[in-house]
Amino acid sequence: MTKALLFLSVLTSGFAFSQEDLLKDIDTIKTNTEISQPAFKALQIVTGQSTKLTAKKEWYVVIAHRFGDVSTGFKNFFGLDNASTKLGVIYGITDAVSVSLSRETNMKTFEGGVKYRLVRQNDNFPVDIVGYNVVAANTDLDKDTYPHLKFNDRLAYLTQALISRRFSDKLSLQLTPSYVHKNLYEPNIEDKNQFLAGLGGRYKISKRISLNAEYFVNFDNHSFYKNPLSLGVDIETGGHVFQLLFTNSQINSDIGYLTNASGNWGKGHIFFGFNLYRVF
Repeated sequence: MTKALLFLSVLTSGFAFSQEDLLKDIDTIKTNTEISQPAFKALQIVTGQSTKLTAKKEWYVVIAHRFGDVSTGFKNFFGLDNASTKLGVIYGITDAVSVSLSRETNMKTFEGGVKYRLVRQNDNFPVDIVGYNVVAANTDLDKDTYPHLKFNDRLAYLTQALISRRFSDKLSLQLTPSYVHKNLYEPNIEDKNQFLAGLGGRYKISKRISLNAEYFVNFDNHSFYKNPLSLGVDIETGGHVFQLLFTNSQINSDIGYLTNASGNWGKGHIFFGFNLYRVF
C-alpha cells in the first residue's frame, strides 16, 4: 500500500511542477469588488459537484477513474487492476449556465446535466446558490434479466441545490440537499425516491494544492448501501485541474455515487481514484 501511494505521489508531483499555472485568474477578485472569489477551484469538491461553473463558451474534457478496493492488497495492486472510467464534456453556455454529457463504465451509464447559478456570494448575500439537474440512462440493463424492460425504466433523475460560502482565502464549505428518483429500483435494498444531504469543504494549504472532503447522508430507510464519504487533494497544473481521492464508492456518475456506495471505511474497503479536467 505504501509503495503504491509513494509511486502515485511522485507521478502527480511531476504533473504539478512541470507545467505552468492553468487557472491563474481564478483567485483574482473581479473588477466589481462586491463579488467574492469563487468558493471552489474545481467543478467537483471530490465526486460531488461544487458551485463552480465553466465560463461562457469554455469547454472542459473530464476523465475520471475509480480503481478497485485497496484492501485486496498486492494481488490486484491495491485495486489499480480494476478501474471504472468516466469520460465527459462540459460546455459553458453563459457564465451562469453550463451543460454536460458523460458516460461511465460502471453500469454503462450515460448522464446529461445542466448547472446554473441562482445567486452569487457578495457583500449583500452570504452564499453562492447553484442548481444542478441530471438525467441518467443505465444501458447495462438487459431484457434477459428484465423481460418487460422499457427505455423509460433505464432512467433516473437527480436534483440538487449547491449552497456554498467562502469563509476565507483558505476555507470554503458547501451544503448540498439532494433528491434522486429512479424509475427502476430494487425495493428490498433501496427506495424509488431518495433524499440526501451533503456537507463538503475545501482547505487551501498552498497556492496550487488544497485538501477536500465531502459526506452525504442518505435518508433512505434501507441500509444496504453506505453513505458516500470521500477525501481528496486538488492539484492545479498547466492546462489541468487534477484531483486525487479516496472514497467508499467506486461509481463516479452523479446518481450512482450518491445512492450506490458499497465500501466501508471502517473495514478498509475504499477506492482510490482521480478526476482530471482539461480546459479548451
